[in-house]
Amino acid sequence: MITPPLKLPKQMELPVALAEILADAAIAYLEDRRRAFRADRRPRQGATLRPGKDTPLWNALVAEVRPHLRRHGTQVNLGRLLGLDRQTIHTYFITRTRMPDAERTLQLLTWLIAVRKGLPSS
Repeated sequence: MITPPLKLPKQMELPVALAEILADAAIAYLEDRRRAFRADRRPRQGATLRPGKDTPLWNALVAEVRPHLRRHGTQVNLGRLLGLDRQTIHTYFITRTRMPDAERTLQLLTWLIAVRKGLPSS
């Protein structure tokens, strides 16, 4: 036996209709967020890493290098050593919006070791 739909009082029809619309919108929003979250977590093969929370080793290297860049002219000298301009060094270590390639990162590590030992860095 099929039960007939529940008859609502006239003054409740609009609030119930609004509640149904809000519930449908909330479900659609949650489904979109679930898809977006899954898409964000899927690593793209060959994608370039950007500095941030997903690059802890780069963050540690930046923390080690930054104190050595405070003296006037150090950014320029490091840039000359790496074959870069001072602005690029600034984006690597101050604004943290870019990262060097592998070869320059190895050169940077060598520079850091030399600076720590007190050897001439250039």
